[in-house]
Amino acid sequence: MSMDVFVIALYLLVLSILGLYGFHRSHLLFLYWKHRKDAPVPPKLWDELPCVTVQLPMFNEMYVAERLLEGIANIDYPKDKLEIQVLDDSTDETIEIASRKADELRARGFDVSYRHRENRNGYKAGALEEGLRDAKGDFVLVFDADFVPTPSIIKDLVHHFTNPKVGMVQARWGHLNRDYSVLTRVQSMMLDGHFVIEHIARNRSGRFFNFNGTAGIWRRSTIIDAGGWQHDTLTEDMDLSFRAQLRGWEFVYVPTAIAPAEIPCEMNSFKGQQFRWAKGSAQTTRKLIGVVLKANIPLKVKIECLFHLTNNFAYLFLVMLAMLQLPNMLMRQRINNPALLLLDVPLFASTCLSIIVFYLTTHRALYGNLSDAVKRLPLMMALSIGLSINNARAVLEGLFGMQSEFVRTPKHGIKLSTEGWVQKKYKAGTAIGTYIELAFGVYFAITIAMAVITGSWINIPFLVLFLVGFSYVGALSLRQMR
Repeated sequence: MSMDVFVIALYLLVLSILGLYGFHRSHLLFLYWKHRKDAPVPPKLWDELPCVTVQLPMFNEMYVAERLLEGIANIDYPKDKLEIQVLDDSTDETIEIASRKADELRARGFDVSYRHRENRNGYKAGALEEGLRDAKGDFVLVFDADFVPTPSIIKDLVHHFTNPKVGMVQARWGHLNRDYSVLTRVQSMMLDGHFVIEHIARNRSGRFFNFNGTAGIWRRSTIIDAGGWQHDTLTEDMDLSFRAQLRGWEFVYVPTAIAPAEIPCEMNSFKGQQFRWAKGSAQTTRKLIGVVLKANIPLKVKIECLFHLTNNFAYLFLVMLAMLQLPNMLMRQRINNPALLLLDVPLFASTCLSIIVFYLTTHRALYGNLSDAVKRLPLMMALSIGLSINNARAVLEGLFGMQSEFVRTPKHGIKLSTEGWVQKKYKAGTAIGTYIELAFGVYFAITIAMAVITGSWINIPFLVLFLVGFSYVGALSLRQMR
């Protein structure tokens, strides 16, 4: 009996922690509704436009390098006020493609420098730091290789710097290949929630939010004052963002300024990207959580920082929850105490409800029609569950200081569902986690069968989410790897 009580108590504790993160999501939704109309307005416009340096870090981007550089050339900004730095760490055909395009733009009157490093010291952060030393602009715009800048992007952002306290201005990501596949449509929904609800809620309520690594302009002096680009985490953007805001710099988010980008079209690339983000956030938490706790900032800001930094920790508890499903169900059958459902069913249901309202609100704000969102929501929730093994491992590696290489997300320059990526050069690898995901899929098939046998009908809808999530992520990873 003591083991039964222990397992059930642990299950309820894990569910309560996940419920706390669900409550936090609901609070962000409340802040969004409260401040959604408080659009940022520059205090004034520049009398004379300032010089802006555009930094383009890339590593093996042969399919998108030329597209990016042409997009930069199409930006509506005076040529004499625009410097372009191509920061290329590539080891393949990208070197020739990018350098040739840089020469072409130089011949068209653009101030372009092409820099190729023989080593990847510091990875992206190292390339940005080296470029910053020679940058001509007082403001620095960063674009990753999978983006296609809109012509108005600099003018949409740069006037907010007429406020001398503003250190960074971020644009919203758009999606070049949102309709490429089911996977890209679900990813776009997840990203939209971050950029529509989370950024607006945090920024407009006076809390910290982070630069997203691309499609944002920094005041050069802010980067320097905050300690520069550092490469001891895989999320150098998040790290610098917190350090800068802890120094008192203000950030501005401009959701009407949109920067379209390519979403990963294969599962292993997506998992690799999620792994890097989750591990980097855990590394940043380990690095800065003590500084945040000691910082002289308002309590509401400090609490939000803690939730923001530890957000990916929820994946650890999600894996624990998954493992506990079968023993919890069987032990409850043995105890035969239906009143326990009054504890966990509301917790589970409220967490799911917060996710549903969060993403339906996001979709309505951007696209109006809710029918597509309703169709995608179950798969999006299942996908988040399926990613939990991948992301939980990333969080553990980050917390325990395990170092790893900065692994780029392969880009293929794909927009349409008729285009293929399989025959292209860049492919993401897979890991043992794929087989663990498939094993969890089998585990939940058995758990559902046991739920049917024991008459635990109320558990089945939730168990199906776990079954679909782990099976979908694992099977698609294995199929695309082969």
